[in-house]
Amino acid sequence: MQDLQKTLELVLDYLKGVWIKKRYVMVCSWLICPIGFIYVASLPDVYRSEARIYVDTRSVLQPLLRGLTIQTNPQQEIAMMVSTLLSRPNLEIIARESDLDITTKNASQYENLIKSLENNISLKSTGRDNLYTIAFTHKNSQMAKKVVQETLDLLVEGTHGNSRKDTDTASQFIEEQIAEYEARLSTSEQRLAEFKRKYSDVLPNKGSFYQNFNELETALEQTKLTIKETEQQMNTLTNQISGDKNSTDSFSVRPADATSNLTTRYDSRIESLEENLDQLSLKYTELHPDVIEVNHLLESLKKQRAQEIKDYLADAGNNPDSEQVGSISSELRLEAKRLQSLIASLEVRQQDYQSKIDVLKQKIDLVPQIEAEATALNRDYGSTKSKYEELLSRKESADLAKKADVSSEDVKFRVIDPPLAPLKPSGPKRIVGYTLVLFLGFASGVAIAFLISQLNPILIRASQLTSLTSYPVFGIVSHLNIEHIKKTNRTLLVVFVISCAMIISIYGSLVGAEIFQINLYARIFS
Repeated sequence: MQDLQKTLELVLDYLKGVWIKKRYVMVCSWLICPIGFIYVASLPDVYRSEARIYVDTRSVLQPLLRGLTIQTNPQQEIAMMVSTLLSRPNLEIIARESDLDITTKNASQYENLIKSLENNISLKSTGRDNLYTIAFTHKNSQMAKKVVQETLDLLVEGTHGNSRKDTDTASQFIEEQIAEYEARLSTSEQRLAEFKRKYSDVLPNKGSFYQNFNELETALEQTKLTIKETEQQMNTLTNQISGDKNSTDSFSVRPADATSNLTTRYDSRIESLEENLDQLSLKYTELHPDVIEVNHLLESLKKQRAQEIKDYLADAGNNPDSEQVGSISSELRLEAKRLQSLIASLEVRQQDYQSKIDVLKQKIDLVPQIEAEATALNRDYGSTKSKYEELLSRKESADLAKKADVSSEDVKFRVIDPPLAPLKPSGPKRIVGYTLVLFLGFASGVAIAFLISQLNPILIRASQLTSLTSYPVFGIVSHLNIEHIKKTNRTLLVVFVISCAMIISIYGSLVGAEIFQINLYARIFS
């Protein structure tokens, strides 16, 4: 409680010190307030022009072309354009198009103009989706409107122009990549074709080397098995033919096949004797005993052969079953010859398989390296081909997107409130200015009075003297001329009140005039 009382006494001492030095408040208020009032009143009127636009990102073609074309995000395009609208190149375009650049005479003034545009042009979202407000303040209402209009045009044209520029750049880049990958694909195809020609005897058309090798071995084993089966069938037919030969008749005469002459048991002996006779004729004459003996034996065998054939034919004419048996025997012989031909063809096939297997066995040590190189070439070719086909697909999508972009814009700008030249000024806020000047004048006076009271303190209470000197105060003696001092203080108080009243009246007059002007503008343009 004592601390609170001491704090209050200290605050009261400070206030009394400021009150004693109140003449500094009057001096500061008269030095600052009139000058400030004149400055605020002399500020030129400024006009604010603004426009509201709605950015429509809905497109009829967008859902129809989804998955067919390369689609950009309109929201990202708008956000990027809004963030870069007040860049220096765009500000220079606005200054040039609005003819503000001709008002500058040197580089310094031009830089100040660009900075002024950057600070005064406002582009803000109004809180709703894709609804923006563009505003600019200038002392010339027509210029304010022109700057806002140029900013609006730059936003619209920049968004559409950037979209087309990006599409053209993307198409050019894709075409360059297609040309590059086309050359790489051609090179890969040539390398792969050359490699296949070089190792055509090792690399199979289908499957791997070992798979082809196993298939050949399997085919060889199957061929060998088929040959064995066919030979078994041939042996069975041969035995059957021999059995039929023994069971049909007692003659050794048989037809060789369906179209040849009859054969007998004397044919081999006759053929042997004829060969022997030829050899003897080369050495001896016909009168040689050996030649004569061979001729007699040969004639005897021919007679016996002719007689046997004659008897066979006679017996066949008298016995019909023998003719049927002969026909069956002929069919069996035909089947046997067919099987012999099949065995021969199978043996040729076996030899072909065996030769291919032998060739592959000779090159089996080179196969891993060749297959690894072939795999690398195929992988490179496949990768290049897939990239090339993907680029072709993207090029078609880019062309379709470009055509769609020409026929229908993804982003449409709808001007809700166009920029207008304002008839009444929007600033400066003179009432606020007057208030700030008044506060600054009195606040600076109070601050100076407080500072001087602390530098040159005045004792107001006896306790202050005790705290400074540590001596007790036993009594207080009044000033001999106390009445004159009180009169002087009252005079100073009146002067202070009149001074403050005059400052406040000036402030009130200025504020009243500003309010009257605002109401007058409101009545005129309402």
